[in-house]
Amino acid sequence: MRVVIAGGHGKIARLLLRELAGRGDTAVGLIRNPDHAAALTAAGAHPVLADLEHVDVDDLAGHLGGADAVVFAAGAGPGSGAARKDTVDRAAAVLLADAAQRAGVRRYLLVSSMGVEGEPRPGTDEVFAAYLRAKKAAEDDVTGRDLDWTVLRPGRLTDDPPTGRITLARRVPRGAVTRTDVARVLVALLHTPASAGMILELVGGDTPIGEAVAAVTAR
Repeated sequence: MRVVIAGGHGKIARLLLRELAGRGDTAVGLIRNPDHAAALTAAGAHPVLADLEHVDVDDLAGHLGGADAVVFAAGAGPGSGAARKDTVDRAAAVLLADAAQRAGVRRYLLVSSMGVEGEPRPGTDEVFAAYLRAKKAAEDDVTGRDLDWTVLRPGRLTDDPPTGRITLARRVPRGAVTRTDVARVLVALLHTPASAGMILELVGGDTPIGEAVAAVTAR
């Protein structure tokens, strides 16, 4: 597959690019900082300069030509305010969906977050609440389109070594999951067409990734 990943220099994205390249897929990472290109090349990926807060839909669609799938793994990141949660976590995801449709790319994977359904709990940090609302708005937009979308909602992310074992379902108890396991689940979902149209929550667990993906998509 040829897979284009938005937010190509993010932690999950770089792991995903490496996993895809390692299995023989063509991995393309969209980055806004040219200084990040070397890291993507070292991961076996093809860096493409495209700032999702400034690129127009036609230019972005041009970068998606020939792709089999796109993955939205971008985020405003720690230290950013509420405004950038909207311009990146929501608006950039919507822009990628617009560009995918314009380029004729049907497969769209959105990396979202657990906890987006319903209003944030009372006392939630204002910026984190804005992040959750932005993620939910992105989900609502993408899932309303004529795309083969899949939404993945990981739990609390860690940089621990991967276990290769997860819990994956429409609803799961809150918990943590390693970023590498998230990347490997994304690879499995990309290569499982039956996952289209699903919103799935993900935390660490006891089931091997391949078995978990096969079980949830067999229902």
